[in-house]
Amino acid sequence: MTISEKSAYLKGLMDGLSLNTETNEGKMIAAIVDLLGDVTKRVTDIEETTIAISDELDEIEEDLDAIEDYILDEDDDFDDEDEDYEDDWDEDEEEPEEGFDFGDEDTTIYEVQCACGEIINFDEETLEKGSIVCPNCGETLEFSLEDEE
Repeated sequence: MTISEKSAYLKGLMDGLSLNTETNEGKMIAAIVDLLGDVTKRVTDIEETTIAISDELDEIEEDLDAIEDYILDEDDDFDDEDEDYEDDWDEDEEEPEEGFDFGDEDTTIYEVQCACGEIINFDEETLEKGSIVCPNCGETLEFSLEDEE
């Protein structure tokens, strides 16, 4: 028996017993049965809402699973493209200097142009040493930290 059926049964039982609702006890029993009827309606509404929300959540979960599958499939395709990218390297493009790591973003990178036209990038550690050798012509370039202040 559901809660709605139980509430209806109690209302019918009260009506069937022909309780006198003019007495104090009759008024109290009638008020309790009415209260149970109202509570039953609220609980039924809450149950229906809960079922509807649960159904919506199930649909959202299915949609998210589909999106996840789609994204993971794209990631797999992207990984395949990464492997092919190395084969498509254009020989005319300059390759990055090997062994030179710019480090974190807080590192200051300096740039100087040698007399031969070569542009050389270096960090603060090289600046503190005071000189660097041009990889193109072999000339030693010297730096001074006195003007830095």
